[in-house]
Amino acid sequence: MQDIKFHEVVEQICKEDPRYDRRAYGFVRMGLDYTVGEIRKKNAEKAGKGAQRTKHVKGPQLLDGLREYTLNQFGPLSKTVLNEWGVTRCEDFGEVVFNLIEYQVFSKTPDDRREDFASIYTFDDAFEKPFRPEKAVRFSIIEDEK
Repeated sequence: MQDIKFHEVVEQICKEDPRYDRRAYGFVRMGLDYTVGEIRKKNAEKAGKGAQRTKHVKGPQLLDGLREYTLNQFGPLSKTVLNEWGVTRCEDFGEVVFNLIEYQVFSKTPDDRREDFASIYTFDDAFEKPFRPEKAVRFSIIEDEK
């Protein structure tokens, strides 16, 4: 699908469902591309050059790829950026995906369901925990004795 057409579809979706910023749709689209690429790399490493092409990405696989892609793109600001776009939990990624499916930007199999995106991880665990120090660091001020 051409970018102009994608942009038009996203504008229409956002008019009908204003829960998510239009940037969330482009990000999920790029995250899907990233996920497919990562799956292909892993399959190629396992099977060599004769690896089969990735035909379909399931909800939990996409969520894992979106988590990695988000962290790569935004680092410690990941949760903040996603929240700004209205994406605050895994289920929101699923809603974005299914909005794109409704407009035939993405496709689905008969087995794909919104529930596939339910509570795979919390955003705190996925996007904040990696940046927290392992141990709390305590500082104290020591005065020199005179």
